[in-house]
Amino acid sequence: MNPNPGSHFPHLLAPLDLGFTTLANRVLMGSMHTGLEDGSKHFPAMAAFFAERARGGVGLIVTGGFAPNIEGWAKPFAGTLSTSAGARRHKLVTDAVHAEGSKIALQILHTGRYGYHPLCVAPSRIQSPISPFTPWALSAHGIERQIRAFVRCAKLAREAGYDGVEVMGSEGYFINQFLVTHTNHRTDEWGGAYENRMRLALEIVSRVREAVGVDFIVIYRLSMIDLIPDGSSWPEVVQLAKAVAGAGATLINTGIGWHEARIPTIATSVPRAAFAWVTKKMRAELRAAGITVPLITSNRINMPEVAEQVLADGSADMVSMARPLLADAEFVNKARAGRRDEINTCIACNQACLDHTFRAELATCLVNPRAGRETQEVFQARPAGRKKRIAVVGAGPAGLAAATVLAERGHEVHLFEAAAQIGGQFNLAKLIPGKEEFAETLRYFGRRITSSGVRLRLGTRISAHDLIALGCDDVVLATGVVPRHAAIPGADDALLRERILSYVDVLLHAKPVGERVAIIGAGGIGFDVAEYLATRPGESPTMNLHEWLAEWGVADPSQARGGVVRARPAAPARHITLLQRKAGKLGKGLGKTTGWIHRAALQMKQVEMLGGVNYERITPQGLYITYGDKRSDGQLIECDSIVICVGQEPQRELLDPLRLANQSTHLIGGADLATELDAKRAIDQGTRLALRL
Repeated sequence: MNPNPGSHFPHLLAPLDLGFTTLANRVLMGSMHTGLEDGSKHFPAMAAFFAERARGGVGLIVTGGFAPNIEGWAKPFAGTLSTSAGARRHKLVTDAVHAEGSKIALQILHTGRYGYHPLCVAPSRIQSPISPFTPWALSAHGIERQIRAFVRCAKLAREAGYDGVEVMGSEGYFINQFLVTHTNHRTDEWGGAYENRMRLALEIVSRVREAVGVDFIVIYRLSMIDLIPDGSSWPEVVQLAKAVAGAGATLINTGIGWHEARIPTIATSVPRAAFAWVTKKMRAELRAAGITVPLITSNRINMPEVAEQVLADGSADMVSMARPLLADAEFVNKARAGRRDEINTCIACNQACLDHTFRAELATCLVNPRAGRETQEVFQARPAGRKKRIAVVGAGPAGLAAATVLAERGHEVHLFEAAAQIGGQFNLAKLIPGKEEFAETLRYFGRRITSSGVRLRLGTRISAHDLIALGCDDVVLATGVVPRHAAIPGADDALLRERILSYVDVLLHAKPVGERVAIIGAGGIGFDVAEYLATRPGESPTMNLHEWLAEWGVADPSQARGGVVRARPAAPARHITLLQRKAGKLGKGLGKTTGWIHRAALQMKQVEMLGGVNYERITPQGLYITYGDKRSDGQLIECDSIVICVGQEPQRELLDPLRLANQSTHLIGGADLATELDAKRAIDQGTRLALRL
């Protein structure tokens, strides 16, 4: 690497010479399924989506996965590239990226037994725990057909104008399934000894290289740590990496964990660059063998200084970032210009990207609702036709989004916030262990307020009278929520008042909480409060990589097969009981891709979870509950403190007087709908309103 000493991030922004071509910098926009791949009707939107990232300075883009045939589908009629007609449709995408001066590769993704359809195939007839379909075991002839499909897809990608392909060989997908005995029970030349099990990967890479020629990028996505008990051993992974490099791979990308692994790898609770050490370990193995193929590292690299450090310490030659470029298409340009504080940071919440994908919705981004919607009329940021004076009341996520977009369009915006700082409910969220990233969103909005000219007034609880006197064209009420009162006998007992707390009392006001705690309400807030109270101050594992690895049982793969050992979580700070009225599993309404992480984290903290309960009364000894409609099996939950997390009520006291005065008024965020705090909806709603006014 020859970093540019004059650059703000010299290693990150240094070009990468691949021999036959040079990448402008070390930033790879990693593959991420957005849903735009699944149908040619979305190709104009996909072209605009990638073109915006190319314009933002990304060195190389990898598309979401495209299956090489129907057996490889992620789901019925998922994105597939298997015909010349299909290749011609892709020209729209590749031409758009090339027009902006960047390069793009197509990911070839065969899901194998992860396929959510009855035609899925695998090395052996072993059902995946994340799909209801049992795969068909391939014959030797069937394996050959799959290899030819990969090769055909790569040739079609070149025909479509792509600069390369990424062969998806990690995360437990088809190729990965051949590599481990956990999913490969074959006894022929494709199973048994590791040389046979890795044969599929080598056949695909070598035949793809032969078919596309020497001047085409071939990335191999290698599972460097499987995070499943029967995963590959470290010597096997090193052997495969060396062989893949010899078979013609231009770049080797790092894959972390199988999708069925029970260890989080990309959620916000995962420390930044948590797995760069694995790539560094592999890079040392390859360099010691004289192999100079560049290695890409991945997972939770979301700011330029993180990427710079990873490259500077020799962990990798390139960094892969997918969701960070969903959050901010201008990430690279801002880093180059020294505008790091203007980057809209990915907080790894998964709420609008991966959770959308699992619900068969198009992916977007909680902190950037324009992502994936670049062609939609509503997200075209046009200058204001007539400059208006607009007041925004409340500087939570909804108010911040509305105020900054309005000001950037040219309106005169007055933003009033009763608290001493911006952020609203995000100021609570950022205190939760594992959600420290939420502070980055507030840093970003704070910078936007300054640059856009929003007139911010903190510590100001403005009245309807003063708003009317301001003479605004529009008033936007983003006044948020207040905690809902729990109508439980004893809750209003003056003698028990010190023991009964709201979540705001606990998180914002830091009121004392006893050693034994009952939390009433097991929605997102209840789970957050439980995590907060179960963790000792200063012990958030997200802030300490070694503690996080120990807590989740992640080990050096050279010491433990698959890189997994027994988890060693820290002792809980308190004895906590989390309760909900609904029967069934607690946390059922949490995010699809993160809910299991929250449940597992609380289980490791020995939090007792009870569902289907009735809150009968609060007593000096604790909380008395019964179960079910029959109110049976009475039980006293002995506790020193009771924390109420039973929802919120919208704050709308300004609404009626403003409307009575015929003031044009708009409700957004929690003030509009307070059933559950939803920053995704709040930011989206604030942005849309601001683009419309």
